[in-house]
Amino acid sequence: MDTKLLEKKMESISPFELKNRLIDMADESLKKTARTMLNAGRGNPNWIATAPREAFFLLGSFGLEECRRIMDLPEGIAGIPEKKGIASRFEAFLKKNNNVPGAKLLEQTYNYLLMQHAADPDSLVHEWAESIVGDQYPVPDRILHFTEILVQDYLSQEMCDNRPPRGAYDLFATEGGTAAMCYIFDSLQENFLLNKGDGIVLMVPAFTPYIEIPQLSRYQFRVTKIHANRMNNEGMHLWQYSDEDIDRLKSPKIKALFVTNPSNPPSYTLSPDTMARIVSIVRNDNPNLMIITDDVYGTFSPHFRSFMAEIPYNTLCVYSFSKYFGATGWRNAVIALHEFNLFDKLIAKLPKEKREILHRRYSTLTLEPEKLKFIDRMVADSRQVALNHTAGLSLPQQMQMGLFAAFALLDKENKYKQKMQEIIRRRLHALWENTGFTLTEDPLRVGYYTEIDMLVWAKKFYGDDFVEYLKRTYSPLNVVFRLAKETSLVLLNGGGFDGPEWSVRASLANLDEKDYATIGQGIKRILDEYAKEFFKSRN
Repeated sequence: MDTKLLEKKMESISPFELKNRLIDMADESLKKTARTMLNAGRGNPNWIATAPREAFFLLGSFGLEECRRIMDLPEGIAGIPEKKGIASRFEAFLKKNNNVPGAKLLEQTYNYLLMQHAADPDSLVHEWAESIVGDQYPVPDRILHFTEILVQDYLSQEMCDNRPPRGAYDLFATEGGTAAMCYIFDSLQENFLLNKGDGIVLMVPAFTPYIEIPQLSRYQFRVTKIHANRMNNEGMHLWQYSDEDIDRLKSPKIKALFVTNPSNPPSYTLSPDTMARIVSIVRNDNPNLMIITDDVYGTFSPHFRSFMAEIPYNTLCVYSFSKYFGATGWRNAVIALHEFNLFDKLIAKLPKEKREILHRRYSTLTLEPEKLKFIDRMVADSRQVALNHTAGLSLPQQMQMGLFAAFALLDKENKYKQKMQEIIRRRLHALWENTGFTLTEDPLRVGYYTEIDMLVWAKKFYGDDFVEYLKRTYSPLNVVFRLAKETSLVLLNGGGFDGPEWSVRASLANLDEKDYATIGQGIKRILDEYAKEFFKSRN
């Protein structure tokens, strides 16, 4: 197929599906040379947090000891952990293994829950032992008791900058942020909080499923996109939103706001002014606005504060542990909803006929379905209601989640966070310094990804005529196709995230620092070659 025609056809597909085509092209390129393919297309990090995993595996040894204590048959069959006296046996186990990697975090987490939350020792360790061996269904199904305590404290620290609002958050542990998104969209519709044709606002650029899901025939929401299109005086992207666009949230026809904060792919936090403006709009103009915020990258921003901290009543938060702890394969995330929230209020105020439909839907779960919280409805909906009794994230996943949370809580000097942010920052500068472009300092930049608008730099270096030449001559996808085919570099097209059409998006998480220098050089070479072609065409 002709290259230009192929590029045109590929403009309509998801950038994550386009990535597979680019990888194939990069693979063909490296077969002909001695190069190595560099894939900066996905946000899967190339690091892991070791201490929480060491604690997890050591706890596994304790769990097996407890099972074999009950029954130990030569055929490889053991019993299940017994609660009575298990805490004292755990303390003895830690003493015996005090020099083993992971023992320190287990001991500190154990003492933290005893001292900070007055946990019953046997109940705590029994939950841990059953979690690590995975011998039971999740009970409670929404999230395990001590996992919820640890994760609540973690979210207060990381999403609320240690200044959480009054009251508690109910948490639902999910199979990664992707499952959380599916559950949220489903339950919003099942409970008549969002119906076909309802107006929602999507802040873009955004993670592509937030763009694509509302368009599905099941939902068909009326989507208003607010673009991060503010520029500074030098014509550079600020990746922030205009007040005029934010004010569109004042309309009561807008039922929900979907935001990824920090953003993906620009990787900037919302400015304090924009946050304050949205909070003011909710309080004064559109009090029934539901806010769904995805804050997976919040831990990479110093002193981050989510909407869940600023306006808890209206906010449903998704947080995934995948990026910060290098754990995409663990599928660890939570949905957080304040115990006093708008979602429950709106359900209670539904018309009688809709409340009766919901009464029938959830009547097998409780004698008073109308009192069922929205977050518990999500749990039931995640298993088609009928399988609610087997709902919930697996116990080993929840155990690892709790240890991730504990690790961050006990890192009082924030050594891990500072190193994570330093790694990202160094990679970001390695890329930009090799493009020949200028990266201006911005305290709102997180840098987990970077989005480079090629037309901004085309104009800056070679003027408006060159920009028009590029737009007239090439598809916006030509940059990523060319990088893949000629240099074995895989980046994604920013237009697929509803960013500028001629932008490219690189993850700063999944390659080494030296590789980002190579990517920067590749981007510079492509732009230089465009310029040579342009000036040659004018002669």
